[in-house]
Amino acid sequence: METTIKVNELSKSYGTLKAVDNISISVCRGEVFGLLGANGAGKSTAMECILGTKQQDTGTVSILGMNPLSDRKKLFERVGVQFQEANYQNKITVAELCEVTQSFYKTSVAYIDLLQQFGLADKVKICVSELSGGQKQRLFIVLALIPNPEVVFLDELTTGLDAKARRDVWKCLAGLKAKGLTILLTSHFMDEVEALCDSISILKNGRSIFYGTVQEAIAASPYDKFEDAYLWYTDEEEQAHADISHPVQDRA
Repeated sequence: METTIKVNELSKSYGTLKAVDNISISVCRGEVFGLLGANGAGKSTAMECILGTKQQDTGTVSILGMNPLSDRKKLFERVGVQFQEANYQNKITVAELCEVTQSFYKTSVAYIDLLQQFGLADKVKICVSELSGGQKQRLFIVLALIPNPEVVFLDELTTGLDAKARRDVWKCLAGLKAKGLTILLTSHFMDEVEALCDSISILKNGRSIFYGTVQEAIAASPYDKFEDAYLWYTDEEEQAHADISHPVQDRA
């Protein structure tokens, strides 16, 4: 199968802090890859280095056979990106934002079809600032898909969505995956990861502590449920218990 994302021994430091420490990733066309880990594990920095918005210290990155730093303009005609947080003009409408996004690309798909697909067709004339958190999140996914990308990066894609809306998004993404779209995502929802991801990497303190499938992650842990296995890998459950047992005291 064709490899669309290839990351080899990627590292990035800030002073003495090693935010990303020697991680490698390989994603084939039509696969969904999940980059997982607790807050501060290095997911965002890794994603930014892979996209080329931050320059790594060491290691190499290739997306669709191109370097995201030196081939940035050419590459991003074929790549879509959705970030968890985005800021837009207060008075811009959904339609206007979609049209502006379309103008950045030589080719694009009809945004009204995407809005329909993600349950936003009745919001075209509404200001983006008036949308609910969940509606904004779905809109940001639509914006990432407007250039009809071959690869899309999704950061916490269903944050703020209710259970039904989350599953509707999963269904849409599964359909796009079936057509050959490659997806790299981050998520804190383990049911989402189980539903969507072909392979995962779990990061802890910048290092990959597991790489493989969800089933392989479960099999290599003491648990039979993925959420329990994930907490075991990351020590999040142990940390939560420690926080409850030893609450931080206010200082005078």
